Amino acid sequence: MNSAPTGPLSIFFAWYERHYVVNLAITTCLFALQLVHLYWLAAHVIALRLVEQSFFTLTPLWEIIIVLVDYTEIPALLSASVLYLFDLTKGKKLGKSVLFLFFLNSQWLHIFWITDEFVVSQLVKGGAGTILPSWLAWLAIFIDYLEVPVIVDTIVRLINSLRKRRWKTLIQ
Repeated sequence: MNSAPTGPLSIFFAWYERHYVVNLAITTCLFALQLVHLYWLAAHVIALRLVEQSFFTLTPLWEIIIVLVDYTEIPALLSASVLYLFDLTKGKKLGKSVLFLFFLNSQWLHIFWITDEFVVSQLVKGGAGTILPSWLAWLAIFIDYLEVPVIVDTIVRLINSLRKRRWKTLIQ
């Protein structure tokens, strides 16, 4: 049984394959931005809870940067999901693609249900204003860090693609 897409999906994935390096570069850049958010989470939110000291002072400029980076998470999730769906259509890295799709799409739970505001209120402010348990905040942090293997994978893929002299494709 052939699982290759047909119709509009086959046209889309043919286009995706022709522009693979560009799509991969965009996905990698969007996900690499998430490292700023993850650093803030570790150095500020987690550090405040565990050692009662922040290692990342949120100045107004940094607060704006963190918010802007947070808004890039949705396009990053979408573009990375397409990357791993593309792998599935090619029959490549099936186990890893399915696992990474799970990691990626668990982020929707975090984005729409367990927000950063809740995490901060639970861990930094001691749960002020909410009846939800604090372990839920730790779950949200864990879910956020499920992005790390995807970030590493996309960076490695981009480096390997550029090493294969596909950088010309990226420039064109």
